[in-house]
Amino acid sequence: MEPGLSRARPSVDLEELTPVEAAEVLLGATVQVGETAVRLTEVEAYGGPEDGPWPDPAAHSYRGPTPRNSVMFGPAGHLYVYRSYGLHFCANISLGPDGVAGAVLLRGGEIVDGESHARSRRTPGTAFANLARGPGNLASALGLSLADNGIDVESRDARVRLVHSAEPLVGEVARGPRVGISVAADRPWRLWIPGAVGVSAYRRSPRAPAPSHD
Repeated sequence: MEPGLSRARPSVDLEELTPVEAAEVLLGATVQVGETAVRLTEVEAYGGPEDGPWPDPAAHSYRGPTPRNSVMFGPAGHLYVYRSYGLHFCANISLGPDGVAGAVLLRGGEIVDGESHARSRRTPGTAFANLARGPGNLASALGLSLADNGIDVESRDARVRLVHSAEPLVGEVARGPRVGISVAADRPWRLWIPGAVGVSAYRRSPRAPAPSHD
């Protein structure tokens, strides 16, 4: 385990944060599952329905609560796991007041502990930098599944644990449009650590409208 993994900032309260503020806090944090730990180097913020404080047509919660997206509506600090395109799982962490939808997608990270366990879940020969690059690969490296949906990641007894970084990132955060979505595509709600392991290349959805330069 790397030094600092057990240190946490007790002042962090995801319930009081907006989606982008929560993304800022989660960037650089560590997600640990058993002997495997990933430091988050890329995250993506999502809001909620049109009548909420953070209307976001790209969010799963935009049309209101369903059995699939209910974790997004609170309480904060819970894992929202869903299957993407029927192929792989993606993991988010909920935020904001209970009853208000919002989440941060865990887009990419660096394996900081348990590399052999992560490799056992990924394609043989995968480069280290790609083990947890992209949301599906990150969830796979950690061994996440739909059975983990709803876990309180801030509970010390949880199978999946979030450990906040000891210090906030200063001067290390880049911001840009979210990846692969066709609506609200130009919001700078994707945050990453430039040059870090696990950061994915930007790919704009071909269904998204041309960027506005107004």
